[in-house]
Amino acid sequence: MKVTERKIADLIAAEYNPRELTPDQFKQLKDSLTRFGVVDPVIVNTHPERKDIIVGGHQRTKVWEEMGNKEIPTVEVNLTPEKERELNIRLNKNSGQWDWEALTEHFDTDKLVEWGFDDWQFPEELDLDGFFEPDEPKEEVFKITLEYTEDDYNKIVEKLSGMEGTKEQIFLNLL
Repeated sequence: MKVTERKIADLIAAEYNPRELTPDQFKQLKDSLTRFGVVDPVIVNTHPERKDIIVGGHQRTKVWEEMGNKEIPTVEVNLTPEKERELNIRLNKNSGQWDWEALTEHFDTDKLVEWGFDDWQFPEELDLDGFFEPDEPKEEVFKITLEYTEDDYNKIVEKLSGMEGTKEQIFLNLL
């Protein structure tokens, strides 16, 4: 695999690209690019029908350019239009999921929040004791366990990550 610096102005965003960033995700990506640069090259198609189309890395390209950069590291692939679309979706979808126990065991949750996680993502951190007004009686609390498909779980996490407010406000908005 050969990494080549390409002019951003020569690259074309795929018209079908389904990814978008919330303002917070944009900020997190910009922070990461500021700290480390582009360590994951953008994937660009060289197929004659799709020359210079970005297959993967649209958001990195957008943020990197907005940071004032004119070039970005790329890896070139030669894919038919159908294969290009498939790779785009697979790059965005095949992301795995977090082992929350390993994360909290090996990383400080304050650091994880600093690096882009939301504090509500760590269930043991959600403490509603004292949250209710003293003159309000507390309702009986029931603990439930829900099972989700990976796709549904990722949709929920993505939706919650775009919500503004404290973890308690977000939690109450879900009720």
